[in-house]
Amino acid sequence: MRLFSRRSTLHSLALAAVAIASLAATPRAFAADKVTFGTNWVAQAEHGGFYQAVVDGTYAKYGLDVTILPGGPQANNRLLLPVGKIDFYMGANMLQAFSSVVEGIPTVIVAAMFQKDPQVLIAHPDVATFEDLKTRTLFISKEGLASYYQWLVADFGFSENQVKPYTFNAAPFLADKNSAMQGYITSEPYAVEKQGGFKPKLFLLADQGFDTYSTTIETRSELVKSNPDLVQRFVDASIIGWYNYLYGDNAKANALIKKDNPEMTDEMIAFSIDKMKEYGIVDSGDTKKLGVGAMTDEKIKSFYDKMVRAKVVKADIDYKKSYTTQFVNKGVGKDLAPK
Repeated sequence: MRLFSRRSTLHSLALAAVAIASLAATPRAFAADKVTFGTNWVAQAEHGGFYQAVVDGTYAKYGLDVTILPGGPQANNRLLLPVGKIDFYMGANMLQAFSSVVEGIPTVIVAAMFQKDPQVLIAHPDVATFEDLKTRTLFISKEGLASYYQWLVADFGFSENQVKPYTFNAAPFLADKNSAMQGYITSEPYAVEKQGGFKPKLFLLADQGFDTYSTTIETRSELVKSNPDLVQRFVDASIIGWYNYLYGDNAKANALIKKDNPEMTDEMIAFSIDKMKEYGIVDSGDTKKLGVGAMTDEKIKSFYDKMVRAKVVKADIDYKKSYTTQFVNKGVGKDLAPK
């Protein structure tokens, strides 16, 4: 009886050992974390890296099931972030983040996909220098007048008297040869070329010293504290998505962009990508050492000081609460860039 019990026990142990070995050799199947990422406008090439990470499986590789929620004129995805309806949001520039600190909104920027804000002043071909713009009528939006234009007044001597309202229509600029208008380097110049039949002069404000980050990844402060691993995975995968979108095969990402925004065309997408590369919107400066998505304390302080000087923001804001560099500057994806 004892012999039988011992043999049975040994047999059971052997079977258990085989089962454990089998489990160890089999990858465990984990459910991907569901994440919703809200953009601040309709789908376009300027969002390409995020779409790339969806279609090429980068998010999935990082254990994420990401849904992109496009913004637009009838949407305000930024309001959905602090109330937990979305997990991450694509911010415009650092001014929004400074405003969140003032208003006590518990959000924080964790990465900056654009090293340069794409804001540009578009002029007729006869304009030779940036300084020449001070002699022109400028079509500027209400938002632009309250932000970057105040910097132009403070640092370059521009005047509010030369400003006329910009209605997001190139026609007034095209009709007035002595004018210039605002836009994004990646979009409005394309419209001007098509409608006006000429290549306009382009003055990227970032290259004149308007050194804010743009196309940021913003999330709730609570998520940074409670689940930093999730934040890190989303940031890393998004960075790799941007490298692959700019320097790899982006056909599937562009197809998804066009699906989300049927008004987008291949020609418009190609123009935007070309301008992002030409002007170093995504990959320039600090990214060459730190990787795409880089942020530095020095650059953010430089921009904050400019905005204080221009009286766009107050001097007593604890602006460092608006961002954290803990998830960036690690060189993620740098090997994907052209040598």
